[in-house]
Amino acid sequence: MVLIKSHWKDAASRKFASVKAKIPVQWILDPSVIEKAKKQSNLTGPFIEGLLSPIDKEITTFDSIQLIAKIREKTLTAEQVTGAFCKRAAIAHQLNNCLHEIFFEEALDRARELDKHMEKTGCTSGPLHGLPISLKDQFHVKGVETTMGYVGWIGTYEGRKRTGKEMNTNSQMVDDLLSLGAILYCKTSLPQTLLVGETHNNIIGYTLNPVNQRLSCGGSSGGEAALQALRGSTLGVGTDIGGSVRIPAAFCGTFSIKPSVLRFSYKDVANSNPGQTMVPSAIGFMATALSSLKLIMESILSTEPWLRDPEVVPIPWRKEHELTVPHPKLCFAIIDTDNIVTPHPPVARGMKLVRKAIERAGHEVVSWEPPNHSIGTTIHGEILSSDGGANIHDQLKLSGEPIIPEKYDDIGNKRKPPMPILRYQDLALQRKAYRAAYATYWESTKHKTNTGRPVDAVIMPVAPHAAVLNMKYYYYGYTEIVNLLDYSSVCIPVTHADKTIDIFREDYRPLNPTDYKNWEAYDADQYDGAPVGVQIMGHTLQEERTLSIAQITYEALLNHASSKL
Repeated sequence: MVLIKSHWKDAASRKFASVKAKIPVQWILDPSVIEKAKKQSNLTGPFIEGLLSPIDKEITTFDSIQLIAKIREKTLTAEQVTGAFCKRAAIAHQLNNCLHEIFFEEALDRARELDKHMEKTGCTSGPLHGLPISLKDQFHVKGVETTMGYVGWIGTYEGRKRTGKEMNTNSQMVDDLLSLGAILYCKTSLPQTLLVGETHNNIIGYTLNPVNQRLSCGGSSGGEAALQALRGSTLGVGTDIGGSVRIPAAFCGTFSIKPSVLRFSYKDVANSNPGQTMVPSAIGFMATALSSLKLIMESILSTEPWLRDPEVVPIPWRKEHELTVPHPKLCFAIIDTDNIVTPHPPVARGMKLVRKAIERAGHEVVSWEPPNHSIGTTIHGEILSSDGGANIHDQLKLSGEPIIPEKYDDIGNKRKPPMPILRYQDLALQRKAYRAAYATYWESTKHKTNTGRPVDAVIMPVAPHAAVLNMKYYYYGYTEIVNLLDYSSVCIPVTHADKTIDIFREDYRPLNPTDYKNWEAYDADQYDGAPVGVQIMGHTLQEERTLSIAQITYEALLNHASSKL
């Protein structure tokens, strides 16, 4: 069927309705519940649990490692686990608008097959046997559509028709997860263009923050974080080119890791401006527990993905790089502010909590004065906008849909001239020089630590705010600097905004116009209760060590909190 451009709203409405129609009738919520949910600030915990049966509630409180163990021990079946998470995801979507695609029936069929395999052989089919895993709507799954938030992609393969790949393609990541015994059951919401720190598109509208519905869930992997905050998933796969798995995790109070680009396969994953390869998007993972992040990375690397994707470096999971108990004394650098945009009071307090926790645990903290972050973030921003918005406008033209308001200032109504090739090549040299200077500085810190090693990790904010008010995301520097450097980074939750102690400072003097806009956007009442997360940055291709350090940091936080009770 030819899509009439003036009817993009009709196409979007039909798509939205078709997804909702895949929710089993017995799981459809009464309209009164939906209305009650709209008046709630926090949909997580008691609110959504009140809509579940006791067994479904119990199953969905377990994290990934626990679920796999219970299936292996035959305490639970894969069908029971999958059914519980499908039901909770269905309820989460009705409350929070966080899903793009639903394929519960296929997931339950696969669960039954895995249960038969277990019964017949006595063995699991792999390390992820029976575990439901959600996917950001960039990953292709056979039999399931991928719109990536574009109306013009409905009924196509990435906007193209009659390719033979429409609903007939698996991303390599999908094949690898299936080979490990995982069960795929839904794809989660994201913003039109991907390049936004909120989750909004013209097909499903907004996905809000289920912890505080006055705020955004973040982006671009926003639906993943929202679904996990509502416990409709314990583990999911996203992508990150400027903070897209770290921002939503921080905003929704969950965990995530952005690995270095070449560690995991991006083969056959849809993307925005896929020809831009100077600062490419990385596969990222999101979860309700740090242990789940290790589980999925170690499992995927056991399949040797580099044999099927030459872009992946042939590095298996290296247990020898993990820090185990008893672990050595560590030395951290802490960036409370990058002196470009100052974090709001809840984030500043969160950073102080982390510092106190790691110092109380006996670790060292030293000053950090790297090459100016404004240089790196400027390079990153210019690279991402180098095509003048051509790719995005091409996708919008397919249906005639408008650009979302959150991206309008960047893109406008028409293409801008693309960057001249010589300027682009110069940026490549600048990027290379900046990375080298940063690495040299990091190595030089061994002369000021008491460990005899360079700084083990850098802790800094994920964003200058705890979640964000709509249209108030002005600065991405804290996350995009990590992408430019291609370092690994883990996001962990720290605390929640509290209007009684996170007070707006009337005497604050902004550093620049962007800092002024960000500071003026702070509203203690609106942000009250919003999660605050931080990121732990490690070296390139050091996911094992960075994740271990994140675990040590998180345990220090938990111990520090319990000591004050």
